Amino acid sequence: MIALDLSGRRALVTGGSGGLGQAMAEMLAQAGAQVAVHYRTGRPAAEAVVQTITGRGGKAQSFAADLADPAAVETMMKDASAALGGLDILVNNAGLDGQRAPVGEDDPKHWQQVLAVDLMGPYYCARAILPHMVKSGRGVIINITSVHEFIPWEGYSAYASAKAGLSMFTKTLAQETADKGIRVVAVAPGAIQTPINETVWDNPNSLKDLDEKISMGRLGTPAEIASVVAFLASDLASYITGTTIAVDGGMLIYPEFRHGG
Repeated sequence: MIALDLSGRRALVTGGSGGLGQAMAEMLAQAGAQVAVHYRTGRPAAEAVVQTITGRGGKAQSFAADLADPAAVETMMKDASAALGGLDILVNNAGLDGQRAPVGEDDPKHWQQVLAVDLMGPYYCARAILPHMVKSGRGVIINITSVHEFIPWEGYSAYASAKAGLSMFTKTLAQETADKGIRVVAVAPGAIQTPINETVWDNPNSLKDLDEKISMGRLGTPAEIASVVAFLASDLASYITGTTIAVDGGMLIYPEFRHGG
């Protein structure tokens, strides 16, 4: 039997208090890792995730930080590393898609806000955790991008640009750290059924339209993303770095071309 074992590893998951982040935090803990659950606001939700993990026999603590503030990120990393005895795994999951508006009708402040969280946040986190990983000679950084690192999304130019930028940051950082025992990988989720997009999947018409954009004809689940993250964090993925793994049910193979060009 091949076991996915993260025993002895220490992971920090940003945006770990709900949605995909919660699923990732719980999956990593189930595989044996100690988990630092990051949140910006909403401590009760983060503590609920911690209680779920500890209730199953795992180890977890919550930590707050504004990811757009490099000083706050530095403090969080120091506190989490001290509490867990080090950090081996970073999952840059926290993000926002922003307000929908075409360029020219949008507010530059909203563009800057999306980039501050979705691109600068992962940069600050990676920069803060790297000394810990370099010192120990191992580490895995997993950046959560989106299929919109590949597919443009009308009205969400900031989000798509940030995710494409995060993809290239992943590749560049992987290149810089490959000889230090550190792997850097991106995961690009497709349409996943989470509370944040409930207005889409709870409406039969919009759900039908979305399902038609997915080759497998259905939305993914948070557990299906979390399973890939846990695999990439493990030694089973020891030869994978500097690339994006799309977990999208076949959205990127354009199902509308199934019946002709």
